Amino acid sequence: MGDNTLVLGHRVSEWCGVAPVLEEDIALANTALDLIGQTTLWLNLAGEVEGAGRDADALAFRRDVKDFRNLLLVEQPNGDFGRTIMRQFLFDAWHQACLSALCESEHEGIAAIAEKSLKEVTYHLERASDTVIGLGDGSDESHARMQAALDRLWPYTGEMFTSDDVDQAMASAGIAPDPASLRPVFDERVTAVMTRATLTLPESDFAHKGGKTGKRHSEHLGHLLTQMQWLQRAYPDATW
Repeated sequence: MGDNTLVLGHRVSEWCGVAPVLEEDIALANTALDLIGQTTLWLNLAGEVEGAGRDADALAFRRDVKDFRNLLLVEQPNGDFGRTIMRQFLFDAWHQACLSALCESEHEGIAAIAEKSLKEVTYHLERASDTVIGLGDGSDESHARMQAALDRLWPYTGEMFTSDDVDQAMASAGIAPDPASLRPVFDERVTAVMTRATLTLPESDFAHKGGKTGKRHSEHLGHLLTQMQWLQRAYPDATW
């Protein structure tokens, strides 16, 4: 969870100062800040559970590509504004469903972070949904760009619902939901928004995989981490 919000938060922050209009610039910067704030909570909890003396900063800035466990979707480049909004909507639709389930976690720390994050993510989803509908059902140009964004990013959504032995163990222990159980809620939300946006969901169920398990990230994550981690790499333990 922390790696997803960290990588996407950094990606969204890349729009700061260059968004199409001032309102979107502020909105995207606030979304990025929300995601980075959630990252701090998740990675500090991960550091406590790990018990190796690493805090959120150490986990964010001192790991290499192979150690990250994020969805491939969140590391995809921003592209044009339409692709950024489509990526945000697809992630938010999954993120809200996942956090809603995590609010019922048997682990008190996880349930508390999920409850706090859910309020922010619900707003993110509402805003992304409205923007997808507005652009998809807008001009011929905006419709074409949103359909192209959906066609490009849809193959990255299947990874959200895959599971491994860790997922199954957490589900059995009541710590986290079975990823596959989130699919119906996600599909219902996405279908409703795409219908109003006059966009067509791809029929292919092909799914890129490997980011969530760390076995295979896209070439984009390494470039992102180079930019995000350079200060700590150049000046370890720097403070100001």
